[in-house]
Amino acid sequence: MLRIITDSSSDLSLQRCEELGVEIIPLRVHFGEECFKANVEISNEEFYERLSKAESLPTTSQITPAEFEDIFRPYVEAGDEIVCLFISSKMSGTYQSALVAKGLVGGENIHIVDTLTVTFALALLVEEAVKMRDRGFSAAEIAEQITSIVPRNHLWAVIEDLKYLKMGGRLSATSAFFASILGICPIITIKDGLVETVGKARGKKAAYKLVENLIQKNEISNDYGVTLGHSNSPEGIKNFEEYFHDTLKKRDVTTCDIGSIVGTHVGPNACGLSYIRR
Repeated sequence: MLRIITDSSSDLSLQRCEELGVEIIPLRVHFGEECFKANVEISNEEFYERLSKAESLPTTSQITPAEFEDIFRPYVEAGDEIVCLFISSKMSGTYQSALVAKGLVGGENIHIVDTLTVTFALALLVEEAVKMRDRGFSAAEIAEQITSIVPRNHLWAVIEDLKYLKMGGRLSATSAFFASILGICPIITIKDGLVETVGKARGKKAAYKLVENLIQKNEISNDYGVTLGHSNSPEGIKNFEEYFHDTLKKRDVTTCDIGSIVGTHVGPNACGLSYIRR
């Protein structure tokens, strides 16, 4: 049997994972002394409610080698093939933990891809891996194909609430104050496995226009789907999708709700999209 495994930083819902036949392993989020398995012991709604009242940002923790060993061993013993798509190795030690566990169980049929991404951009890679599995690709072929498109996997997202960038030290208090007064929205991407700001715009419409310009410079391939993402903002992603209607029409579009792992840093009301560049 061919198994595809991801972690909860992909922000695929449990329902979507069940539909896809994908196993999802939860990372953990910590509010002080309290620890929760993301999307299992705390919902996204509960997370953002707690986040709005937090005086300091929650922290997150990786999946351990021992946890991966417990997951991998029965599959290896059953002769299964496994493709693993986890959060960027530059954002978490989860990828390294999986490699350690692979060595412990002697998993020659375990293929672990460093996706160099997270959230709905990671979800996009999982969706594409499932399509390949359903077309009869082997685990090794899927891992090779996914690795080949990782450099072309783009994410653009508009950040509305600057409070959490300030709390996380990514934005000074003075910059956050003036940016909020002026209605400045940063646009972020993921480059070489890390989050990076690629521009700023005054107001959402101007921010969307900047994203539109970025898409025009990095055209969407027609061979893959598109994934939208939002942080607890169903109305916001509806407006985002309407703005990009012409860009998204006739494409296979999936929507994810950004959970606690990335939501800790971007806060609520962020919206964006991910795709594979032509």
